[in-house]
Amino acid sequence: MLDPVSWICQDGRCVREFSTDLCGIPGKLRLIDQTRLPMELTYIETDDLEEIYSCIKRLVVRGAPAIGCAAALGMAAVIRKQTFATPEEFIGTVNEAAIRLAESRPTAVNLCWALDRCVNRIAAESFHSKNVCKLKDVLLEEALNILAEDIQMCRSIGRHGMALLKEGMGVLTHCNAGALATGDYGTALAPIYSAQENGIRVKVFSDETRPLLQGSRLTAWELVQAGADVTTICDNMAAQVMKEGRVNLVIVGADRIAANGDTANKIGTYGVAILAKFHNIPFYVAAPYSTIDITLPDGSGIPIEQRSPDEVRNGFGRQTAPSEVKIYNPAFDVTPNNLITGIITEKGILTPPFKDKIASLITPGGQA
Repeated sequence: MLDPVSWICQDGRCVREFSTDLCGIPGKLRLIDQTRLPMELTYIETDDLEEIYSCIKRLVVRGAPAIGCAAALGMAAVIRKQTFATPEEFIGTVNEAAIRLAESRPTAVNLCWALDRCVNRIAAESFHSKNVCKLKDVLLEEALNILAEDIQMCRSIGRHGMALLKEGMGVLTHCNAGALATGDYGTALAPIYSAQENGIRVKVFSDETRPLLQGSRLTAWELVQAGADVTTICDNMAAQVMKEGRVNLVIVGADRIAANGDTANKIGTYGVAILAKFHNIPFYVAAPYSTIDITLPDGSGIPIEQRSPDEVRNGFGRQTAPSEVKIYNPAFDVTPNNLITGIITEKGILTPPFKDKIASLITPGGQA
């Protein structure tokens, strides 16, 4: 699979698990530059806080789980190269870095979840150790644990979601919730990859996903790399493709799921859910527990990121709308839970009503 987010040592080797061999060694966050896909596969390596902020903001790395992993590993890289006079100075710098990175994108809850997890781990560890070198190692270890956990959760999502797929069925997805959006396997695409590994072939329809074309630039690209059967369609073709009977199932990812199952995902997902409901096509959301925000009772409280008008007016460097026209460019919309057939998680598939099952999922030891 792809390796969209990793931590790289100075000698150039990528590391996914913490070991004492790394003690005191600076490192860098390594990212696939997704703004250059599908024409060019290049990587960015950095330990600069503002560059990491920019990479998340301008979608060098995107996808809720992936930006959580990137922020955690990026913070570890930033902190690791610095020297600190006291543990208090170290902790203060970690907190400041976490606050800055959390500002990069507001909708995906995984970002703050990962940063909070790192900050809380350092706070707990500081009660036992005042050794700054040890605290640096703890921060990196927690970041690598988040990456490893994400990979395992996505694999589990794939195994559970594979039960929904049958040979030759048509599956429509929106935006990119595959390997590029996670540690290396995906959420919405995980069942497709699992099915393929088990000899079950499906036909994937990837919505183009305007205005930044994540479905055509990224989803189609990674599925082609994996040898999957994929057809890209413009967003406004989904209804016709459904009407023709080509789509048997819809699976999308999520950037934040409220306590009642309302789900924020890339703009256009809500419309796909409505179309699926009209055509009696099951509509599933695939996401790990880290995407659930139990503090929000419903989707009305999910913050919706507003992005630059130029993404619409001058998409990919070509002007396609008058300079004077007003542009409204929300990056996400919220699909109400009554349009969702089920939520595919690492512990199983949740079915309506979602509230109690979601609460159980995020409780230690809870089962779907």
